[in-house]
Amino acid sequence: MITEPIVTRDDILLESLVLVDGQAGCGKTLFTAIVAAMDRVELLNYSPELENICALKYLDKIQTDAAETMIRIQMDLILYETMMSRRTNFRPSDLSGTFRDVDFLTYVKRLFSKGNEIIPKRIKEEKPILHFATHNLLAFSEPVFTALGKKAVLIEIVRHPLYMLIQHTLNQINFSKPAGTARQFHIYIKHKGKQLPYWHLGQEELDLRSNSVERAIYDIQKHSELTKSFKEKFMKKYGGQIVTIPFERFVLDPWPYMRRIEDLLATKVTSKTRKVMRKHNIPRKKIADGIPLAIYKRCGWKPPEKGLSEKQELEKRRQYAIEQGAGKEALEVLDRISAEYEQNYLKLHSEIHLETSD
Repeated sequence: MITEPIVTRDDILLESLVLVDGQAGCGKTLFTAIVAAMDRVELLNYSPELENICALKYLDKIQTDAAETMIRIQMDLILYETMMSRRTNFRPSDLSGTFRDVDFLTYVKRLFSKGNEIIPKRIKEEKPILHFATHNLLAFSEPVFTALGKKAVLIEIVRHPLYMLIQHTLNQINFSKPAGTARQFHIYIKHKGKQLPYWHLGQEELDLRSNSVERAIYDIQKHSELTKSFKEKFMKKYGGQIVTIPFERFVLDPWPYMRRIEDLLATKVTSKTRKVMRKHNIPRKKIADGIPLAIYKRCGWKPPEKGLSEKQELEKRRQYAIEQGAGKEALEVLDRISAEYEQNYLKLHSEIHLETSD
């Protein structure tokens, strides 16, 4: 009788991995720029491979040993190639490009440095921290922690649903355009001849009967519920490797969170980190006082209106949902998840307590 083999990768090059994770519009762009400016943290990168392996495991389409082995291989391969600029992005306009990084010259020098056989030794000596921005990964991240153990740290960015709503809605609109989903390199599931995001498993009919803004609302709700379920099940086991950062608190007072990140990654804030924080107006006096980056504008960002309070800024975004055609059921969900967010993350800070109207 032939027994089924167990696949493995026992030796691993990776020293440390940091994932900056969250929903669309949560503020990952800001955080990845700051994290990348900390000591030993590598240039921002993306890994749809990592996200898709976790998705396949969630859907029970891949076995545990295969998922964990592929994660270990993929992380090592990206690190190996990054250390000799073989997988480094030199597009000037990209957020993940070297021209946006404070250590631009490091990646240029690597282009002309020796590679291949000497890379494992360099990794051991320099202890680089591999750095990814991920999308909605925490709820499905158990394979990452089981595969990488204490080497993995996940920074979860959370934000008020009303502040994420516009970007979520624009995403839903773009997905419906020709080639809209073709540019999304994620797992989908089939339902009545349609392809839907894999995390919509169990609410396929709701997805099909909703318009763009309603799907955005239900998307935020679903991810929040899945993440809550993961935390209830696994935080005792992996909580020491996860830090949750409310966007609103961070932009007003970042230092408690920066110290926590320093401890988790065994790294430190440098003068370059502080420079990047100043560039992004951190700390700031008002939550909405971001900087006018092109990507922010493309994702629906607009500068705050002069004279509006934080509460009024939120009311303006709720009105956006109404103008986009959100029905009564969707608005009730939006109000509920907004109230839950305020209760969970903002209730202890009266100066930024954000109440939405009924």
